[in-house]
Amino acid sequence: MSDRERLKKIILELSYEKRLVTLASGRQSDFYFDGKQTTLHAEGGFLVGKLFYEAIKDVAGVEAVGGITLGADPIATATSIAAHLDGRKMHAFIIRKEPKGHGTGQWLEGRKNLPAGTGVVIVEDVVTTGGSSMKAVRRAEEEGLKVLGIVTLVDREEGGRENIEAEGYWLKALFTKSEIVD
Repeated sequence: MSDRERLKKIILELSYEKRLVTLASGRQSDFYFDGKQTTLHAEGGFLVGKLFYEAIKDVAGVEAVGGITLGADPIATATSIAAHLDGRKMHAFIIRKEPKGHGTGQWLEGRKNLPAGTGVVIVEDVVTTGGSSMKAVRRAEEEGLKVLGIVTLVDREEGGRENIEAEGYWLKALFTKSEIVD
């Protein structure tokens, strides 16, 4: 079984739920992807890092990966480790939801590894409308980083790709909803 097929199996076992849920966008859905169940699983996390790295290793100028805490945290770390194992330097970073309430008041963790102009890819566990992704893009750019694009574990196929592309960024998805559920 390929790494991609094995990861799909883990997503179906751990992250996909057929139930009524209110999404971060406020919309109702009859299914839910809890990406953290896969990204925090030992084998799932390993495969996520490996496949996210494969998805971006040939992107010109990428030097770091990160996104908004909490969904992006294990993905960024696993991707950074996969890059290191391949002999590449690709640091991880975390964007806080609120600035640090003490000390420096910073929005970004891992800042010392990210000089101004660093080329970064935003990572997500799930993209629905793209709102969270674009929030991460804006925060990273306000911090002086150069956002190259976005990679997600699952694209729910609910307008996120179109919204992200309308803003001038690309989106790569390891899986779409229809690839997971069909």
